[in-house]
Amino acid sequence: MEGHHLILGETTDFITGETIEDTHDERYRQKIARFLVTEKLYGIKDIRPRYDLLARAGNSKAIIKVDFLILIEKRACMIIKYGPGSITTRHRSALAASRLIADYQIPVVVVTNGVDADILEGLTGKIISTGLDAIPAKSELVKLSAKFAFPNITENRAEAESRILYAYDVDGSCPCDNSICRID
Repeated sequence: MEGHHLILGETTDFITGETIEDTHDERYRQKIARFLVTEKLYGIKDIRPRYDLLARAGNSKAIIKVDFLILIEKRACMIIKYGPGSITTRHRSALAASRLIADYQIPVVVVTNGVDADILEGLTGKIISTGLDAIPAKSELVKLSAKFAFPNITENRAEAESRILYAYDVDGSCPCDNSICRID
């Protein structure tokens, strides 16, 4: 067993069809993936699972995973960050990630533990709804993104957000967490 996750065997990723490690956390991620496709009517091509994102703090760098990046007409419109336990403590790092994935602000940020979810407005960080069922369906996200200005993220803002993401998701991580790739 590597890291701190109990590996239960292997499973097939619902979105990509790849064989991946079966862990308790991965079971929640797969449940979310199925929910997005079957209940929220996203196409498999709309969803990028395990999206790699570079976080920097000075000379330190690491690749972290954004669990799901949702695209509408090839534009990033929503991210979903999964983590066990408290979701409130994950708001700030998820907002930072939403400001680094593209050169513009992503409109919707979802933080979930697989049982509950907070849906945040990307610009303000305010909770706009709660619960897994409140995750916007594809049709809702299309309407919402049509009204959204997708403001640019300045270079200074991106640097600050990257430091925040690094502090929360890398410095604040368990040393045995093998889902983060440090490239220091």
